[in-house]
Amino acid sequence: MITRRKYIRLVAALMVAGALSSCEKALEEVTSDKFSETSFYKTKEDAKLAVTAVYSTLNPDDGYSIWGCGLGGIVPQSSATTDELICSWGWPGWPMFNNLNLSETFPGDALFVFYNNLMPAVTNATIVMDRLSGMTIDDKVKQTYIGEVKALRAHYSWILYSYYGPVPLRLDAVAAADPNSPPIARPTKAEMVAQIEKDYMEALAVLPLASALPSSEYGRFTKDACMMGLIKLYMEEKRWDDVIKYGRELQKLGHSLKANYADIFTIENNGDNKEVIFAIPTRIDAKSANLWLAHALPGNYADPSGVALTQWGGYKMPWKTYDKFESNDKRKQRLLTKWTTTDGTTYDARANGVIGAIPMKYGVDPSATGEKHGVNIVVWRYSDVLLSMAEAINELSGPTQEAYDLVKTVRERAGLAAWSQNLTKDQFRKKLMDERLYEFWCEGGIRREDLIRWGTYIERAKADGSQFAKPEFVLWPIPRKAINETNGVIKQNPGYN
Repeated sequence: MITRRKYIRLVAALMVAGALSSCEKALEEVTSDKFSETSFYKTKEDAKLAVTAVYSTLNPDDGYSIWGCGLGGIVPQSSATTDELICSWGWPGWPMFNNLNLSETFPGDALFVFYNNLMPAVTNATIVMDRLSGMTIDDKVKQTYIGEVKALRAHYSWILYSYYGPVPLRLDAVAAADPNSPPIARPTKAEMVAQIEKDYMEALAVLPLASALPSSEYGRFTKDACMMGLIKLYMEEKRWDDVIKYGRELQKLGHSLKANYADIFTIENNGDNKEVIFAIPTRIDAKSANLWLAHALPGNYADPSGVALTQWGGYKMPWKTYDKFESNDKRKQRLLTKWTTTDGTTYDARANGVIGAIPMKYGVDPSATGEKHGVNIVVWRYSDVLLSMAEAINELSGPTQEAYDLVKTVRERAGLAAWSQNLTKDQFRKKLMDERLYEFWCEGGIRREDLIRWGTYIERAKADGSQFAKPEFVLWPIPRKAINETNGVIKQNPGYN
C-alpha cells in the first residue's frame, strides 16, 4: 500500500526526474515520466501533492539541502565565509571558507551544492506551474497553488542570484520539459532581478495572509513571506524606497517580536510565533529534522533537561566576534561559553582553549532522538523587517526618529538601551552593521548578504589574514560541468578562469 507520505515522495521523484533532464544537462538525461501526464494532475489532492513536492528542496534532508544544518546548507556555508562561524573539524574546506579561498576545485564540490540543487528546482517549478494551469479544478484553488510555486521559484532564483549572479533559468515549460532543448545563456542582472520580482509579485496577488493560513498549512508561502522575499531582494539591490514600502505593509499585518529572544528558536513556538515570517517545519521522525545542535554542541555538554543528545562539537563563533556583544545583551543566552559537563563539573570553553563560543541557537526538543530535533528552522523574522527599514531610511534620509525607534524596538527586547540620537548617517550605518550581527547570528545566511551589501565581505577576510580573498569572490563559481556541457554558452564568473 502506498501511504500519503510515500505518495508525496513518489510524485516528487517523478517530477524532479523530468526537471533534471533539462537542467542544462547538469545530470544524466532521463526519460520524462508518463505517470504525471496520464494518472496525475487530475484532482485537487494531486495538485496539492505536486506543490508540496516543489517545497521538498527546502527540507533539511540529511543536512545537504538548502536550509539544512550541515555542509550543504546555506547557514553553515555562508556563515563560515563571514566573522560569525568557524568549525573545529579537520575537513580542509572550513578554513578555506573562512579565508575566502574559493575555486572551482573547492573540496567536495561544496560551492556547487546550491547551483546543482536549485537549478533543477526552478525547472521543476516551471513544469509544475504549467501542469497546474491545465487542470480542471476550482480556479481559486488552482491560482493559489500556482502562486505558491511562483513564490518558491522566486525564492530559489533569489538564492541562485545571491550566490552565483544571473543564471540561465528555464522559464518556458515546453523547453524545460524537453531534454534536447538547446542551452541558454546567462541573463543580465536586470533581467534576473525583474524575473524574481515578477514571480513574487504575482504570488503576492493570490496567496493568503499568514494570519489566514490554517495551522496545518504552516510553512507554506503566504503574502507575508512574499513581501519579505521582496524586501530581501530590494536590500540586495539597494532599492531603499521599495524596502520601506513593503516594510510598512508588513507592519500592518499583526507581526510582533517575541518577548524573549531565546524563545523564538524553541519547539514551544513551532507554528505559533508572530515574529517568524517564514520557517522550515521539521520532524524528528523524518529526514526533515533540525540537526543544528548536533553540529554545534560539544561532546561533554550535559543539557539541563536531561535529554540525551548527539553532539559532534563542530560549529563555533570566534571569540573576536563574541566579544563584540555588549555584556548584558540577552541574545548571548544561546551562545555558550560555560556549561555543565556530563560528569557534573563546570567547563569554561575559553579557559580550556576552545576556539570560540558554542552557537547553540536552537532549543532542545524534549522528544529528540539522537541528532534529530523537531524545532522549526527559522528563515525570515519580523525583526529583520524592522532593521531593514531602519537601514533603508538611514540610506535615504540619514538617521530619522523613525529609524532610531525601529532599532530601539529590537534592542529593548535584548535588554539594551536605545542609541544616542546624535549619530551621523555613517555612524548609524556602522552601528547597524553590528546590531544585525547580534540579532541574526548563524541565521538565514544573513551575515554574508549584509557584508556584501556594505562592501565589507572581502575586507573582513583580509582583515582576518586571508591571502586569497579577492573582489570577485562575492560570487561563487558556476560548476565547470555546466559550462563544458553547454559548449561555453554558460560563462564562468570572473575570478575563476
